[in-house]
This record gives sequence, C-alpha cells and structure tokens, in this order.
Amino acid sequence: MDSLNLVANDPWLAPFEPAIEGRYQYALAKEKQLTNKGKITLSDFASGYLYFGLHKTDKGWVFREWAPNATAIYLIGTFNNWAKEEQYRMTRLQNGIWEITLKEELLHHEDLYKLLVEWNGDSGERIPAWTRRVVQDETTKIFSAQVWNPAQPYTFKNKRFKPDISPLLIYECHIGMATEEEKVGTYDEFCRNILPRVVKDEYNAIQIMAIQEHPYYGSFGYHVSSFFAASSRFGTPEELKQLIDEAHSMGIAVIMDIVHSHAVKNEVEGLGRFDGSYDQYFLQGDRREHPAWDSLCFDYGKPEVLHFLLSNCKFWLDEYRFDGFRFDGVTSMLYYSHGLGEAFITYDDYFNGNQDGEAIAYLTLANKLIHEVNKNAITIAEEVSGMPGLAAKVGDGGYGFDYRMAMNVPDYWIKMIKEKKDEDWHPSSIWWETTNRRVDEKTISYAESHDQALVGDKTIIFRLIDADMYWHMQKDDRNLVVERGMALHKMIRLVTASTINGGYLNFMGNEFGHPEWIDFPREGNGWSHKYARRQWNLVDDPNLKYQYLGEFDREMLEAIHSMKDFQATPINKIWDNDSDQILAYMRKDLIFVFNFNPTKSFTDYGFLTPPGAYEVVLNTDATRFGGFGLADDTITHFTQFDPLYKKEKKEWLKLYIPARSAVILRKKKVSKTQTKK
Repeated sequence: MDSLNLVANDPWLAPFEPAIEGRYQYALAKEKQLTNKGKITLSDFASGYLYFGLHKTDKGWVFREWAPNATAIYLIGTFNNWAKEEQYRMTRLQNGIWEITLKEELLHHEDLYKLLVEWNGDSGERIPAWTRRVVQDETTKIFSAQVWNPAQPYTFKNKRFKPDISPLLIYECHIGMATEEEKVGTYDEFCRNILPRVVKDEYNAIQIMAIQEHPYYGSFGYHVSSFFAASSRFGTPEELKQLIDEAHSMGIAVIMDIVHSHAVKNEVEGLGRFDGSYDQYFLQGDRREHPAWDSLCFDYGKPEVLHFLLSNCKFWLDEYRFDGFRFDGVTSMLYYSHGLGEAFITYDDYFNGNQDGEAIAYLTLANKLIHEVNKNAITIAEEVSGMPGLAAKVGDGGYGFDYRMAMNVPDYWIKMIKEKKDEDWHPSSIWWETTNRRVDEKTISYAESHDQALVGDKTIIFRLIDADMYWHMQKDDRNLVVERGMALHKMIRLVTASTINGGYLNFMGNEFGHPEWIDFPREGNGWSHKYARRQWNLVDDPNLKYQYLGEFDREMLEAIHSMKDFQATPINKIWDNDSDQILAYMRKDLIFVFNFNPTKSFTDYGFLTPPGAYEVVLNTDATRFGGFGLADDTITHFTQFDPLYKKEKKEWLKLYIPARSAVILRKKKVSKTQTKK
C-alpha cells in the first residue's frame, strides 16, 4: 500500500500520512484476523446468513443463533401455541452459539415464531437476529418472525446485470410513499407504476430507502430492528426480488439505503438486549446510546459484530441482487463524538484522536467485501464532515467508497433561498460550491433529497413558491411568484446536475416540484397518510405546471446522457461575472450559460469559446418548460473571429440571454465535405 497516492493528490495531508497509513494497516490486520491470516476470503467470512437463522435442509429444519449470555433458549410460535416446550429447547454449542434441528413436518410456510431467551433468572421473547422475514399483526401490532419457504421461490431472469453508471443518475425513492393513495404502497405497485416513470425520466438507478425491517414506519427506515428482513409492510421477499429483477431488465441499477451506523433500541423487536446483556452487539457505558438519535451504537471492535454486519452486506447482494449500497450516517460512525458539535474547519479536525478506528476499519472492510462479491457494485457514503479519502481507493489510503454525497450542495441552496436576495446570487459562489471537491473522489451531487422534504423543512419548490402553489399552478394562470420559483427550480437543478464529477440524485417527485412536505402517519397527525405519498396526478395533468418541470428534468438528463462519460469530462469555466450574474462553463462540446439576474436580459453577451457553430440543446426559458420563450432556439449561433485570440484558437460566441434563464448549447459537428470546402 502506498498512502502517498492519497497525499500526492492533496499535499496538505502530508503531516497526517502516519495516521492515514495507520488506519489502513489496522484494517489490514483486522482482515487477517477475520480471515485466519488469509486462509479464507473476506467473502467466505461474511457468509453467516448461510449458517445462522432458520434453514430448510434435506433432513428437516435447522435453526442457529448467537446468544452468549443466554442460559436457555426455546423456539416458540403458532406451531406450538407459543408454549415453552422441551422438544423446542435449543442446544448450546461452542462460542455462545445455540442450535436446534426439527423434523420437516413441525414447521410450515408462514408459521409465526420467536425465541424465548432465558438469562440469569430473567427471560424475554425475542425475534431472531438473523431472521429473513418479520410481520406485524394488524390487530395486536405485535411483530413476529415468519417461516418463509414458498413452494415456488422467485427465480431471477437477469443473472448478470452490469449497471450503466456513466454518469450515475439516481432516483431516490421510498416504496411505501410511492403510491398516490393514502396508504402504504407495495413492492408490486412500485414495480408496475413507478419503474416505468424512472425509465421514461432518464434515470438509470433507484436508491430505495427503508428496506430493512423497522418497527416504526415514521422512522423513514432509519431505526432498524431486523437487519436481514425486507420490510413486510411493502410485500413479500418474492415481490421485492421481482422488483429488482424487473428494474435490471429495464437497465436500472438498484441501490439499497443500508443502515449500519446504529440500531433501534427496542428489545423485543430488535437487538437491544437480545441475550439479556447490554453489550452483545453494542458498546458499553456512555457510548452505548446515540446522544442524538435515540438509538444504539454497534461495537465494531467485536469480531462477532463484524461478522453480523459484513454478512448483512453480502446477504443483500447475494439473496436479492442489489447493486450496491448508500451507507447512512457515516459521519456518526467515524468519530467518537458522532460529529456532533464539531466544526471540521482544518485537517487537524479529522486527525485529532477523535476518530473511531474500529468503525473506520469496518467501513474499509465493508467496501472491500462488497466489491469482492460484486466487482460492479456501487457504494456511496452519506458523510457530512468531509473526511479526506472517504471515496478514494483502499490501496491509496482511502476507505474504498465509490462515491460520497455532496452534502454541502443542498445546504448551500437552502441558504441561498432563505438568506440571499435574488440580486445577491453570485455566480462565483455558485461555481465554487458546485465544483469544490477532492480531485480523487467522485461525488453524488444533488439539489435536494428526502432530507430537505421532511416535516419541519421545505422542498426547494415550496421555499420558492410557498402558498401560491395551492392557487396558481394552472398553465393558463400567470403569477410572478410561481414564474420566479419555476425558473429558479430549473436553473438550480441544471447547474447542480451539469457540474457533477460522479453522479446526480433526485428524490422521487421533487423533479416535478411535488408540493408540501413529507410527514409519516403519527399520533400528532391522526395517523394520516396524506403527506406520506406522491401525487403523480399533478405531473400527469396536462393543465398543470408540474408537467413543465417534469419534462424539463427529463430533457436535462437526456442532454447529460447524450455525452459519453459526461461525469468524467473536464469542466472548464468560461466566464463568471457577479455584477451581471452571468456564469458560463464548458464540458467537451457542451456549453452551459446561466443568467441569474432577476431583471436584466443581455443582448450579444460574448464569451470566448472554441470556433464553430453552436445549436441550442436545452433552454430553461422555453415555453414547453413553462418559460417565456424569449429567445429563438432554432437559430444556429456562429462564433466570430477576433485576431487577438487567434493563437488561443478561440472566437466570440455572442448570445441573447434572458433574465433568470439558462441554456445548453452543443457545438455542431462539421462533415469532411464541409471541411474541404
């Protein structure tokens, strides 16, 4: 390993090279420990789901669980009237592992079951840690594990899927709220109704939230109880597998929002005190509970916990054919302080002894494992502190993620909308914020995700238009507030998506300006689903302006798709002028021009560009996107020769740029015949 590769790209890291080298060496040592000094692979080690849990074999059923503090464990369920019976008592093996074998006729598909765990004179019912299916009784609201052994298990049609991620265009989604009805949506409904929209809208990946089972629907899936169980509130395992298979047949990669940064505190449904102890899976003392999330923190130093979490990564890749993961809450894992109250102003803040070496080793090994299982897998880190090397290769001193979330960008747009007058939207600031990133790390840029839409917050469109959305979104209704909001909504998305160096993300519905916030059913709102759904009828209605925004988003991504490896092409600033509020930049044959000025349009505004003829590809002010159509987009724009710039091989491209609008131009290809002439 040569950690100088990471340092070479950023000389400011030189003083911290020993720390960078040290974290790599520690991860390497941990890997040797887990793989018996390399006698097995990391993938072999991470196969716990094939051993633990309930399995049907040729000889009947076998069930295993790890519970070192338990003194006795009984299998209870609908098959024995939930009674503690000796024939269902498990046998303790070595290293805290318990096992029971049962005849085939004793358990049946869809039987409910739990464990009755006893320890030191106390006992409690528990849902098995490795169970793959958990259901909730509609009447009692009690969760139980469920035997899942369908007569016809799902067979994948697409055996080998390789995602097209050049660039990666992610449609972040939630199965339950993807329906228009005031209810919880299903895997099947998503497959039938939403996947076609994703394809039509030019996205090539979906990032699904809330897959791992969670007791409270309103947690958005972030308080996980059963890590190996796909949430049954959306349907069956077979239906989720079909959804993924259908997505693959459409060319869509499926990324899972995985939560390994913490776990729900629940003891009956979750891992809280699974075997009666407080530290089986979690840290001891003050570090056990997360101070901000009301949840429990994993002990990443325990081999058994690493076995559990790494096996969980491999399980979702192997069993369900997910194409990768977006790791939630990475900042919380990296630091003993969970990043709370930290400023992260200088590099010293990243290497000051506050770093959790065990968690860092886990993340490094998780990335190695995931790419060992599937070399085409996608891993994304949701991380806010800006830790250097997060999306750099492990061998270069990084953590091995393929991408990191550009979490500064949505925060920037919120700040601009809330605190700056339109006259103070400076292109130099916008350029800096959307392109300021590490050269050796790919990012996922986004204007807003689900985070910006939760109750108590506002989406970009709602911040811009607010209550006028309720009354002035008909196409024949001219309203200054709506027109301003729609114009900026398009421009914000275009400058964010067109400056990517890795990928772009949008939360479902936000592409067409879905109104209002997200609020899951809870006691405070009468357990209503009104705000936990997506109103697709708004974008489908030809009389409403939402259709303008939806169509613009589609054509914007179509323009990005039109250039091969768009995200990897150099991005060169042509011009920025804060007084005019003009920004222009170029990627290969595409030129992007923005006029953020709210009142002033410019005639014959000139830029120095490569000589040639340029045609308009996309204009935010086009009437088909709800704009005024002030410019004639059918005109071919020819550059004008200037002897002063002959050596630079540049000429003047002069444009009419209406106020509060943006345009993409493409250099026209010249045929060989034209060249000879």
